[in-house]
Order: sequence, then structure tokens, then C-alpha cells
Amino acid sequence: MSFKQKVYHRYLLLMNEKILSLKKILEELSDSAKNETKSTAGDKHETALAMLQIEQENTRKKYIDATEQKLQLEKIDIAQFTGKIMKGSLIKTNHGFLFLSIASGKITIDNLEIIALSPQSPLGNKLLGLQKKDTVEMNRLQYIILNIE
Repeated sequence: MSFKQKVYHRYLLLMNEKILSLKKILEELSDSAKNETKSTAGDKHETALAMLQIEQENTRKKYIDATEQKLQLEKIDIAQFTGKIMKGSLIKTNHGFLFLSIASGKITIDNLEIIALSPQSPLGNKLLGLQKKDTVEMNRLQYIILNIE
């Protein structure tokens, strides 16, 4: 398995774990809400139920976002390579590795840090279409493209 494949599969695994975790939280909140409806404590009951509903809605939004991100990640063809940076590219820069895919944060594989960023992010947008040895500046940092996979 190539380094790029390891990176891709790790991010897929992280998205699956995030989705499962959010699903479990939603189930627990649903159970809590069912138990709360059995209570007859008046104002405290109404407040607790309202708080649970707000938490359920926030968690549901996170779940939907995570599911959408996973779908976007699954659509990426990491085998495709044009020599230019595109969605799915693993980019080695003078500031480390960047995986142009979804905004999903930092991971470590083989003692190397990789940051997943979206093509819609400011840096991701500037990187699109660049080639090896090109440079781009972001937040007063100059990124030199050392390699693209």
C-alpha cells in the first residue's frame, strides 16, 4: 500500500469512527428524551426536554456534515494523477504534507504529519493546478511544492 493510500484510508477510517460516534450520541439523546417525557416535574421537565432537543439538533447537524464529508472523500479517485495538484493530491511541501480532499484536520502516519484540507479552503484553492517546484504564499508563509502524488 502506498503512502497516499495509507493517508486516504486513515481519513476514511476517521470519518467512519466520527459517524459511528455521532450516531451513538444521537441514540443516547433519543433515549434520554424518551425517559424525560415520562417525568412530570413541571418547568424543570420542560427545560430539560428543550435542552435535549437542542443538543439532538446540533448533533444531527454534525452527523449530516460528517456523512456528507465521507461521501465527498469516497468520490475522490486517488489513483488519478495529472502532474498538477487536484482534489485527491497528496502534496509534499517544505512545511509538511497536505492532502487536498476534505477539511478533516491533522493525522500522523509513519511519524509524518499530514493535514487534510478542502480545495475550497484559502490554501487549498491556491494550490489547485500547481506543479512540482511551484510556490504559493499563505499567511506570510511560502510553500514550495516538493512532490505531488
